[in-house]
Amino acid sequence: MSSITAKDIVELFKKDKEATKNLAELLTTQPDIRLAIINAIIRDVATKQDVKELRTEFRQEIEKLRNEFRQETNQIRNEVGELREKVTALEQRITKIETQVGLLIKLFIAFNIPILTALIGILLKMIF
Repeated sequence: MSSITAKDIVELFKKDKEATKNLAELLTTQPDIRLAIINAIIRDVATKQDVKELRTEFRQEIEKLRNEFRQETNQIRNEVGELREKVTALEQRITKIETQVGLLIKLFIAFNIPILTALIGILLKMIF
């Protein structure tokens, strides 16, 4: 005599769709079994409250990211402002240096041209 295993029973139900349907109807008509099936399914189903909580979490996370983005943007703006100030200060210093170099060149020319002219005159007298 051979015994029927659970695997054999499953295979029989796979082959006989009508028997599977009858078993499902039988199980769902039993209040205790139906309640157990419903509870097992409900554990895997998201409720409206679950969706609402998830929505709230997403909104909070998005707001947090917005705040971080604003802080980063403000920090970058401040750094750019500081760089502009430094560039402006450098431009002013360069302008002052250019002015001073120009003045030095003019002074050099103003003092040396008469000396060079005198030297050239002396050299010309010596030659002629």
